[in-house]
Amino acid sequence: MHSSTKKWILTKVSSIILIPLMIWFLVSFVSIYDKSYLEIIEFFSNKMSKVLFLLLVVIASFFYKLTISEIFEDYLHDERTKNVANK
Repeated sequence: MHSSTKKWILTKVSSIILIPLMIWFLVSFVSIYDKSYLEIIEFFSNKMSKVLFLLLVVIASFFYKLTISEIFEDYLHDERTKNVANK
C-alpha cells in the first residue's frame, strides 16, 4: 500500500473516532463549565473521564500531525523546508 493511501485511511479513521469523543467532550465541558474547582477535579478523577480525555488528546494530536503534514506536502515545494516542517 502506498504511504499516501495509508495516511488518507488513517486520517479518515481518526476523524471518525474523534467525532464521538468531541461530542462527549463538548457535553462534559458544558456540564462542568459552572462547577466549582472540587467538582471539576472530581469529574477528572473519574476513571472513565480520564480514559476518554486521554483518548481525545492522543487521537486529536495524531490527527493534527497527519493533516498538518499533508498541508506541508501540498503547499511547501522546497524539499528541505518540507522535511524540517514535518519534524
